[in-house]
Amino acid sequence: MKANRKNVPSHALARWGLLPDLDDPRQVLANITPNWYASVMGTGIVAVAAASLPLQFPGLRTAATAVWAFAAFLLIALSITTALHWLRHRTRARGHARNPVMAQFYGAPPMAMLTVGAGTLLLGRDVIGLRAAVDIDWALWFAGTAGGLLCAVAVPYLMFTRHEVRPDSAFGGWLMPVVPPMVSASTGALLLPYAAPGQAQLTLLLCCYAMFGLSLLASIVVITLIWYRLALHKIGPAPMVPTLWIVLGPLGQSIAAANLLGGVAHLAVPAPYAGAMQAFGVLYGVPAWGFALLWVALAGAITVRTARSGLPFSLTWWSFTFPVGTMVMGTSGIALHTGAQLFRVAAAVFYAALVLAWLLVAARTARGSLRGRLFLPAAQPAPAR
Repeated sequence: MKANRKNVPSHALARWGLLPDLDDPRQVLANITPNWYASVMGTGIVAVAAASLPLQFPGLRTAATAVWAFAAFLLIALSITTALHWLRHRTRARGHARNPVMAQFYGAPPMAMLTVGAGTLLLGRDVIGLRAAVDIDWALWFAGTAGGLLCAVAVPYLMFTRHEVRPDSAFGGWLMPVVPPMVSASTGALLLPYAAPGQAQLTLLLCCYAMFGLSLLASIVVITLIWYRLALHKIGPAPMVPTLWIVLGPLGQSIAAANLLGGVAHLAVPAPYAGAMQAFGVLYGVPAWGFALLWVALAGAITVRTARSGLPFSLTWWSFTFPVGTMVMGTSGIALHTGAQLFRVAAAVFYAALVLAWLLVAARTARGSLRGRLFLPAAQPAPAR
């Protein structure tokens, strides 16, 4: 009898089938981590990508609006939970920054804010009105941009000065801190028409292009390191394999940003610069899209190979969602500016894959959350040097 007592949860919620894998419901608050915001990113991109999809059909916008509302709810709930986590478990919260793996996911909260903000402008305005949607998006954009720029500096700084990094340490999560400025660039383009004409629009446009370059060049460095690690040290642990899909994030988001910024450049700059910026969206976007397809094939083959021998579920599975969503947006942008049927169909195919991946990962996350398995204590952070 005594040997089995430890397997029997003692809290009252377990009687209702809630959190039976936890000894105490308070473990939910104690073990919340930054990578949970990937669920907001993955849910929000389903809505945002639907709004830009070239091939629309009845009911799509309504469904996308419902998904946006759910993403907004998740963002609010996670923000409150994170604040309580910092208030009651400050030492553990600070330990996330000392963990060379978990620290990378501090890029997720800014991208979650930016994604929900974009969804508010594109879809939420049907519910709360355009003025309120614009105001909320501005607030989330400034907060997400500030947080993203801070993360893009702070996390690499910790990697360069404190984290213990081995030759085989590079993984897809290293992109998480440097991608938020690219998300700011693409979502900033959506806000450009609502900025004051003149210097305000010009400043916003140029800052978005600067963030585009910041994120793109940093991402190229990291992707090169990931390729190097795969070639020399092979795939690595199965739970980390889904993070290979994060590489699609900066690729797809950069294509989207280039086309979105090019499409609104005429509001802030005169010819010939406006035309050149719009042309750049296609001239950069199509070659980058080709490399993205190569990565889809590589990441897909590695994922299938790993799944055959066992791919345990974890929050890293959300890497199957947001990066694919950025490919939908990037492909949609190319389709808009070229009129090519190829990209219209490709965007629809990517979106179908995104929805299927989201349904699978969301269902597994809901199940793991209700049981409490996803709130079990994470691995101890690596000591700082």
